[in-house]
Amino acid sequence: MIIKMTAIPGGKKGTVGKIQVKVGDSLEVGDLMAQVETAKGNRTIKATTAGVISKILCEEGSEIASNAEMFEIEEIAASKEDTTIQDDVQPQTLTKEMTTDLLIIGAGPGGYVAAIYAAKNGLKVTLVEKSELGGTCLNVGCIPTKALVKSSEICHNVHNAAHFGIEVDGKVGVNMEQVINRKDEVKQRLVSGIDFLMKKNEIEVISGQAAFIDETTVTVTGKEQYTVKAKDIIVATGSKISKIAIPGIELPFVLNSTTALSCTDLPKSITVIGGGVIGMEFAFIYKNFGVDVHVIEFMDRLLTMIDSDISHEIHDIAQEAGIHIHTSSKVMKIQSSVDGKAVVTYEDKHGEHLVVSEKVLVAIGREPNLDGLAIEKSGVALNDRGRGIKVDSSMRTNVEHIYAIGDVTNIIQLAHVASHQGIIAIDNILNKQKEMDYSAVPNVIFTAPEIASVGINEDEAKSKNRNVSVSKFAFAGNGKALTMNEPRGFIKLIKDNETNKIIGGSIIGADASSLISALTLAIQNEFSEEEITETIFAHPTTGEVIHEAAMDLGIGALHQ
Repeated sequence: MIIKMTAIPGGKKGTVGKIQVKVGDSLEVGDLMAQVETAKGNRTIKATTAGVISKILCEEGSEIASNAEMFEIEEIAASKEDTTIQDDVQPQTLTKEMTTDLLIIGAGPGGYVAAIYAAKNGLKVTLVEKSELGGTCLNVGCIPTKALVKSSEICHNVHNAAHFGIEVDGKVGVNMEQVINRKDEVKQRLVSGIDFLMKKNEIEVISGQAAFIDETTVTVTGKEQYTVKAKDIIVATGSKISKIAIPGIELPFVLNSTTALSCTDLPKSITVIGGGVIGMEFAFIYKNFGVDVHVIEFMDRLLTMIDSDISHEIHDIAQEAGIHIHTSSKVMKIQSSVDGKAVVTYEDKHGEHLVVSEKVLVAIGREPNLDGLAIEKSGVALNDRGRGIKVDSSMRTNVEHIYAIGDVTNIIQLAHVASHQGIIAIDNILNKQKEMDYSAVPNVIFTAPEIASVGINEDEAKSKNRNVSVSKFAFAGNGKALTMNEPRGFIKLIKDNETNKIIGGSIIGADASSLISALTLAIQNEFSEEEITETIFAHPTTGEVIHEAAMDLGIGALHQ
């Protein structure tokens, strides 16, 4: 197997630093092989497979480009005899004892951000991660899916290039292997960046499974064994894919949100089970790649966490794009046909139906991950029904010096929430007395077009009988959206009539993921409609829809 240099942006080159291995060395997955200096900092090159170094294809001090071959590893598979010997003779592992100011378990967007923030505030920090730095978000979640979203958008744009006066000669195809490789390059660059930040901030990183011994002590089991005693502990172990009891879910053509990110075989057809965030993002990804897509959703509408009118809008857009939507439908079983196709049986008010496709993607939720943590030995209390760790507004558990952040708390499963919770937890460890405020948390769904929301939505306001005014402005009235050929969608603002403050906003349309930051600032800082309308927005930009929607709360929008 060849180990290559990770991607360096802009076609630039790096310089090979210290090479840590020599020909004949035995390696395990994750072992450090070399350092490469780039304009953005040091990159660490690690073994991606176990084996023996057979060739070193680079030299210290030499320039190196993206994807250049660096090492050749002869992979070694353990024989049955080797396994037997290994089972019979268990080597003794020396346990290393450590003490630290702060121990953080989990290096996702909550854990690693908390670690950096704590280190910058003078704490001695130890960070434990059993898998990869960056956690689910960076490795098998937010970042990889957005890389696929971008590739699928480009595919869609190329197929529609004629609309913009661009002629594309010849057949346009999808090289799914290259799509996945690019996704991995982006991911690896970010993982290397986090690794660099850990070293820069002198954070001790330990690889292995953490388990509590008591409320102040944790063991870490990996290539080496550690016992870590800490003044304060933050649990940031994230979430895992929920197990769904559907007969046939273990069949080989069934994917989940993790395995789909490594699937280099682009199917001609796929059935997506679940019309939530993950399901709808993948539905548009596959459709833009030219795949025939069916979505089966148990509830009576898609994306039930957003306003019903936005849900209906994305439903219509999806159907117009050729995605087959089946709501109020319960999946009964998954079977394999004689020719190896997937047969999904679902039931609605009209009876049972069959959908046949090459692949099935199960996209039904995630749950807090407490696996192997022995949390009961810490004395930490769990939420009702044991789903996640119970915390207060300071992110503190019932045990004074133990905190929990991110998905493991089961409050809001969003990476940016985990990061902010981590900062709040550190502030409280430093006795700064901070509390989490969830009133202005932005949420983005990367469908086509994008959907974003923050604060209170219209359905929620009405259910609570709040005295509100609601404005709408369609993207069809925005010049920039028309130049982008993205006229579908609208923005909606919610104003509290008693305080005259903007308390909520939702967007479905071009650049929604970027526009939501402005609305978040407005809601967090309790802006009135006048404070928005008196602000000058650049033209032509999609941001002008915010100004128009604010105008619509008063005298009315100017361009509709």
